[in-house]
Amino acid sequence: MENLGAIAILLAFCLSIYSVLSSVVGARKQKPLLTISGQRAVYAIWALLTTASALLVYALIVGDFRLAYVAKHSNRAMPALYKVAAWWGGMEGSLLLWAWVLSSYSALVVFTCRNKFRDMMPYVTAILMAVQCFFLVLIGFIENPFQVLAVGKGITEVPDGNGLNPLLQYWTMAIHPPTLYMGYVGFVVPFAFAIGSLITKQPGDAWIHTTRRWTIITWGFQSTGILLGAGWAYAVLGWGGYWGWDPVENASLLPWITATAFLHSVMMQEKKGMMKVWNMVLISATFFLCIFGTFLTRSGIVGSVHAFAQSPIGKYFVAFLAVGIAATVYLILDRLEYLKSEAQLESVISRESSFLFNNLILLASCFAVLWGTIFPVISEAVTGEKISVDAPFYNRVNVPIGLFLLFLTGVGPLIAWRRSSFESLKRAFLWPTVIGVMVMVGAVAGGSRHFYATVSFGLCAFVTGTIGMEFWKGSRAIAHKTSQNLIAAAVELTHRNTRRYGGYIVHMGIVLMFIGFTGAAFNKDGTHDVKVGDKFSIGRYELKIRDLLDGDNENYSWRKAAVDISVGGEQIDTLEPEQRVYKASRQPTSEVAIRRRLNEDLYLNFAGVTNDGRNLAIIQSYVFPLVTWIWVGFYVLMAGTLICLVPPKVKMQYLKTETVGYVKQNVPVS
Repeated sequence: MENLGAIAILLAFCLSIYSVLSSVVGARKQKPLLTISGQRAVYAIWALLTTASALLVYALIVGDFRLAYVAKHSNRAMPALYKVAAWWGGMEGSLLLWAWVLSSYSALVVFTCRNKFRDMMPYVTAILMAVQCFFLVLIGFIENPFQVLAVGKGITEVPDGNGLNPLLQYWTMAIHPPTLYMGYVGFVVPFAFAIGSLITKQPGDAWIHTTRRWTIITWGFQSTGILLGAGWAYAVLGWGGYWGWDPVENASLLPWITATAFLHSVMMQEKKGMMKVWNMVLISATFFLCIFGTFLTRSGIVGSVHAFAQSPIGKYFVAFLAVGIAATVYLILDRLEYLKSEAQLESVISRESSFLFNNLILLASCFAVLWGTIFPVISEAVTGEKISVDAPFYNRVNVPIGLFLLFLTGVGPLIAWRRSSFESLKRAFLWPTVIGVMVMVGAVAGGSRHFYATVSFGLCAFVTGTIGMEFWKGSRAIAHKTSQNLIAAAVELTHRNTRRYGGYIVHMGIVLMFIGFTGAAFNKDGTHDVKVGDKFSIGRYELKIRDLLDGDNENYSWRKAAVDISVGGEQIDTLEPEQRVYKASRQPTSEVAIRRRLNEDLYLNFAGVTNDGRNLAIIQSYVFPLVTWIWVGFYVLMAGTLICLVPPKVKMQYLKTETVGYVKQNVPVS
């Protein structure tokens, strides 16, 4: 098994080199059969990496502890779900997952574009396979997942493995890493098309139209991966938070920020022929930030609960980033004449300027997060002392930036293209502004004394008002013409322009998430050492320790506290926070208990018992107002993302008419 897996990886590596060379040479020498063979090599690479991945997963499931990777990251008592999740639970397996996802994306791209972009596709294939080659070097020669364990000293086999990191034995971690990888890896595709268009000096925006939907899908995966990670941190780590500005968390956020900027600015290029250089820079930055994030988690240069152990592969990532960034910068500078804008910004008060400000603010946030992430590494290299950057720095910088972005989210939809008059602005923003001010006044009257929180609530109301007005005006016009009710008219309106109104729904999801973020200003917490029968309070809740229970199973032993929850003297619930000690690794973890409601979460963590002879239960209790709106907002955001991918109704009708009328003349639909 181990030989077959290693051979599959080595063959895939050889084919990736062949694909790069045959694609480039075939394009340069005008030999289409050579470029086709390079594309077919992509399919073979996918088959080989699928075989290698299947062999590794099989070894994890059956417990083939001859393999060092299996012995380190699996054991017999683990549930089957976590045995599969062990595929990406360690360094070698996660790199294999990266390579397999890339091979899958590459095969899909080559198949769907096999009859399109004949000049550009060989270079797109070469770029995809060059990245593939880099990761195959890592898993083929440096971090091989099929390395056989050298037991020695008369021991011929390992009876059981160490098991997956207990922190990763949670259901979201079975889907969070692969989902995040679908985002990380997916951004390689629009980058490859962008560079391919530069190499071939494409005069139009074909790469934009081709990769727009792809970028939206990838952005959706990245968003889902980030929120799943936040949910895991909230429910597993026991500290009550969902985002701690950890270096690896930041690494996943950075490409999301630049991709968000790209998705906004690409509309400027499509509609106005502007910001072409900007878009090239943004999609290139997104790709390299994905590689940078992969480097951070695997190099060992930062300490994180999310990161892998120290590894020698860091220098290879640095070399890849240096060469790739230098080549990309040179190519963009060399092709500047092909990236000239076709229009100029006519007015500061216009939708074009709102997109520009949006991008500038997003990049400011990206730079702040990037600087805070790499500053400890730079300080250690320069001074020999690692100076950490804590959450207060990120909050001081990013909270005002986030609020300004929220404001622009409401402003953008109501400003006209080219220029807007004062009268049109007054008509557009009067009622949303009134609503926002009223909400801020209400928040202050309700006891809010936190400036940023009050402003955030007001801006959330303002943006909700602007989005509501857009749906109201369009739906009312359709309802008047078709005699439909407003709900049916709103559905019709959204279907007619799915990209625009799906985008508004995405913005509404962001608003709901901001409501959840704002609730953090009113958090309450406390730690209590209590015995069975004792009571304590937090916020409006009275808690009583009814019992302490313990037990074990094949995988771990556990102890839990049964806590009765009362409000106003009436019991409303019982929560059972739990502490586990996994037998294979002897590592303790917490299973928190959460009473989730739209207005607030009651969150309990059982931190164990005191060791002073009294055996008191240590209960950490928290009240998190509005935090559930983060997860609600995520579902709304994903619904909007999916709507953006639906072909608009007007376009579908047009294509149907065009096909019927001109099919005999072989007019292409796409």
